[in-house]
Amino acid sequence: MTMDARKTVFTKEIITADEMGVVCDRITRVAAMAVFRNPFAGMHQDDLSPLFDVGAQLGQSLTKELVNMLERPPVCYGKAALVGSAGTMEHGAAVLHPALGKPVRATVGGGKSLMPSNHKVGALAGSIDLPLGHKDEAWSFDHIDTMTLWVPDAPRADEIVLCIGLSDGTRAHPRVGKGPSPS
Repeated sequence: MTMDARKTVFTKEIITADEMGVVCDRITRVAAMAVFRNPFAGMHQDDLSPLFDVGAQLGQSLTKELVNMLERPPVCYGKAALVGSAGTMEHGAAVLHPALGKPVRATVGGGKSLMPSNHKVGALAGSIDLPLGHKDEAWSFDHIDTMTLWVPDAPRADEIVLCIGLSDGTRAHPRVGKGPSPS
């Protein structure tokens, strides 16, 4: 399937203190948001596999750029999709299919953990929370994080915003425990 991408937006956060102003080790979080036309907007379609292919294409191209934006090797990853109002949540789920995860894992190295994900239908300039988690240690509570993302002129009703995020560290000053408690 030929992807009709309108734009790609990149964001980079460099965190040097927590929300209370307490200095922390430097953390870099990056995200890419690709805005493309939803070929199934306004219609029911049983076979959504063309969106798997779009996810795979974007996973490969965007992740390479994201890794280059980080200051250190990536340790966290995540994905999200914001679907315009003429689409369905299932369109977001399809673009986030594991076909997207395979090239992301190959680029970041490792990837034993499921890629945290989120998808929803939203309005123009709507935001989406992209969850982040450790790429190899699913139970690393210190690495569970979120980036809130938006593109001011997207998604239009017939578009999807695919988001991929990476981080090279934990949250600032994590202190909620290291994993599940034995019980």
